[in-house]
Amino acid sequence: MDTLTAIHTRRRIREYRDKYISVVLVLELLKAAMASPSARNQQPWEFVVITDPDLRKEIPAVCPFAQMIVDAPLAILVCGNLKIETAQGSWVIDCAAATQNLLLAAHALGFGAVWTGVYPREARMDGLTKLFDLPEYILPHSLVVLGFPAQE
Repeated sequence: MDTLTAIHTRRRIREYRDKYISVVLVLELLKAAMASPSARNQQPWEFVVITDPDLRKEIPAVCPFAQMIVDAPLAILVCGNLKIETAQGSWVIDCAAATQNLLLAAHALGFGAVWTGVYPREARMDGLTKLFDLPEYILPHSLVVLGFPAQE
């Protein structure tokens, strides 16, 4: 799929087939996310790959618009790492760019995905920080839920 087609045809997908996503494809998604631009090339992102069904069941209590995560095989939490941020405050934009690359790569690889907002909602950020035991310098930015689409 060419880039413009991916941009113009990507849609939010909230229903997924019960199908495993290989580690190879997850790595492709992460490589695409990490290929995004960042201020001063600081690359202040960290990614939490969420496959555990029990953990996925806990997330809607923290992120009410992520109900679909319970039935998805995979989610990726995009976070900013303040320890490696050199352009103060740019982690938010850098993580947004990484999230967009992740969404476009998912679509190009045949996945359905949805970006569920975390930042700047403090309750969501705090809840995910606690759930994943993140250190204080790792800030949750966005949660991308994905899988093989069961809807168009």
